[in-house]
Amino acid sequence: MARSDEFGWLDVEMIAELLAAHHRDVDPLTLRFTALRGLVEKLPGFTPDPDHPVNERILETIQQLWHEERQGISRDDD
Repeated sequence: MARSDEFGWLDVEMIAELLAAHHRDVDPLTLRFTALRGLVEKLPGFTPDPDHPVNERILETIQQLWHEERQGISRDDD
């Protein structure tokens, strides 16, 4: 069981928020997925779950959410 301060690949919104906070000068749309994956894996508290490995769709979602976070776009309107 994961501790409450740990998160994994499925926590895409939390990851996007943390990336926006930790990497304010990075434009997520310019990153290759390999670089994005590396940034996520270095976030404090990130613990990959072997039952939910990363894939391109997850990385695309993180990239888009991070971009929206940087732009100040609210997801409450979805």
